[in-house]
Amino acid sequence: MKPAVDIAHLSRYTGGDEALNAEVLQLFDTQISEMVGRLRAILDAQDAKSWKEVTHTLKGAARGIGAFEFADAAAAAEPIDPVGDRGNASLAIGTLSGVSVEVQTFIHNYLKR
Repeated sequence: MKPAVDIAHLSRYTGGDEALNAEVLQLFDTQISEMVGRLRAILDAQDAKSWKEVTHTLKGAARGIGAFEFADAAAAAEPIDPVGDRGNASLAIGTLSGVSVEVQTFIHNYLKR
């Protein structure tokens, strides 16, 4: 099983600096909680534009740190229309939430080392 975050990928951007890796991962940890939570409000507000912006941002940020499974889930959610396809939007939020737990657990364990 692959780790939820590819540290080697992240290290290519941080020069392998462990303190910088930790800082970037902490930022993503906060971002992932806020933005996945925001998707629920966006779904309730039926705001298709914000849905695309948030899922696109999550996809890019996740790819940047090496959280590829999460990035793939965000990429799958991005084209969903939360107004016309509320059911699949809800499922996408559930998938993102589930994968975010794996990513955040990885991050918390990494930061404890």
